[in-house]
Amino acid sequence: MTPPRRLLQWRPTLLIAGSERATMLALAVVAGIMAGFGAVAFRWLVEHATLLFSGQDDYAGTTDHPAHPWLPGLGGWFVVLVPVVGGLIYGPLVHRFAREARGHGVPEVMYAIQRKGGRIAGRVAFVKAIASAVTIGSGGSVGREGPIVQIGSALSSSLGRVTRIPGSQLPLLVACGAAGGIAATFNAPIAGVFFALELLLGSFAVGSFAAVVLASVTASVIARAILGNEAFLVLPELSVHHLAEYGLFVALGLLAGCVGIGFSKVLYWFEDMADKVWRGPEWLRPAAGGLLLGLLLLVLPQMYGVGYPVLENAVVGDYLVPFLLLLLVAKVIATSLTIAIGGSGGVFAPSLFLGAMLGAAAGQAIDAVAPGLGVSPGAYAVVGMAAVFAGSSRAPITAVLILFELTGEYSIILPLMLAVVVATATSSVLSRDTIYTEKLRRRGIDLTRHTSRTAGLAHVQVRELMAAAPPTLATGVLATTATRLILDAGRPSLPVVSDDGHYVGVVSASAAARALADDDDADDLVVADVSQWREHIGPDDTIDSVLDTMLDGSAPDGLPVLDDDGRVVGWLRHEVVLRAVATGAAT
Repeated sequence: MTPPRRLLQWRPTLLIAGSERATMLALAVVAGIMAGFGAVAFRWLVEHATLLFSGQDDYAGTTDHPAHPWLPGLGGWFVVLVPVVGGLIYGPLVHRFAREARGHGVPEVMYAIQRKGGRIAGRVAFVKAIASAVTIGSGGSVGREGPIVQIGSALSSSLGRVTRIPGSQLPLLVACGAAGGIAATFNAPIAGVFFALELLLGSFAVGSFAAVVLASVTASVIARAILGNEAFLVLPELSVHHLAEYGLFVALGLLAGCVGIGFSKVLYWFEDMADKVWRGPEWLRPAAGGLLLGLLLLVLPQMYGVGYPVLENAVVGDYLVPFLLLLLVAKVIATSLTIAIGGSGGVFAPSLFLGAMLGAAAGQAIDAVAPGLGVSPGAYAVVGMAAVFAGSSRAPITAVLILFELTGEYSIILPLMLAVVVATATSSVLSRDTIYTEKLRRRGIDLTRHTSRTAGLAHVQVRELMAAAPPTLATGVLATTATRLILDAGRPSLPVVSDDGHYVGVVSASAAARALADDDDADDLVVADVSQWREHIGPDDTIDSVLDTMLDGSAPDGLPVLDDDGRVVGWLRHEVVLRAVATGAAT
């Protein structure tokens, strides 16, 4: 498949009072507006997809396995089929249009910010929104935060490229979109800010803070105006009555850190097993695996979708310890299975779910063993939510703030902070990676790798190492002619441009020859029929930021270098980059 061609024919340059900083702040507000409306629209999609597939506003909160109004004869057995139907919808959609929309989304945004200069294809926002809504609506046991982070980031990346902001500012604008998405989705503007700074940018620089805050506040205002201003969880009064409980919260933090890492390990074990077992077409994998998910939902309908009603019931004490532990194990399996088969959704909400089950079970057990302490199991459930998220993501500041904003409960802030710190430390001892960075490392991408020999590459721009632009091929040139021109140029491939000179991809000699050999109408083939999309870079990008793209194996003869108008101005070859790496890219 040839991805949609990018014809960058018109892109205005935005200047406000001649100030780059003012421009960035203005764009941050626009990014917040886009993320706010995007979050509202995505929430609407999820709600209506759930109603369509299950016949209920939230099937996880129902009792007695109600039948679908359209399929009364099946009774509760319809839940076996809906993940299969959902997989038949989102599987081909993701495979055909945006494979990066598969999975939980946050790692892809981290990679785009730290290694691709903030460049995310605009189509990802739309594919991710539909695929995730269908995944969750048809029973996928995943969360909304990963999708909205990727949606807001993709929209902001498109905004930055359309307005032609400096390449160095695009990652910040992408983080603004992510912050706005989190803020609007959870009505948590402060947590949105620190999610972007702590997890995505990895920096609390003053220059970044103002823009991210503006985006987060703007998105939150929009969401509150449309969805209302209510706390995520309405809880009874929670408190810590005895100093001895702080030792118990330390123990809870230790357990939560183990659960967070265990969740990550099981999730990726399921992915490995699915890769080994499945031998059919990739687009069909979600539907085939959906049958297993449906059987799990038949046994435990509480695993349907995000599961917020079940989480609330656990916090207020509606479940006993054995059932809480069963729900904890089942959620790990359900979420891992959903993502392993190709589902699209986040892992933040499942982390909160696991923490609530763990904390509520611990609180009830402590109350049974030592009733004299007068513990509040709900307090342990809330603390467990933050601690498991911290253990899986290793983002302690975000964990503390987001639980405070989600619940509006300040009385347990001290044990909350204590357990989060302990969980984060435990997680660091048990595993090098978080649930987000593990996904990237499994692809051979280490966001912490470029520290010594390649550190100097952060100051070397592509224009300093790129070669002159090679000859280009127009889309209408016959494939037979293109093959000859490629061979005459002595290159494996040549860039393809539209009639007005804008880059649309590359055509390789091997691809052209294969098409000519296999097609009965070979004489009529043109370059547009055999061209393929290849990532491009800009002359102002740093070598450090494009290194992973250069070395991921998708471009064996190098990458085209495009100017702001989308025209090929150079070519960056592997041997030049490797020579720079080998010599440490002397400054």
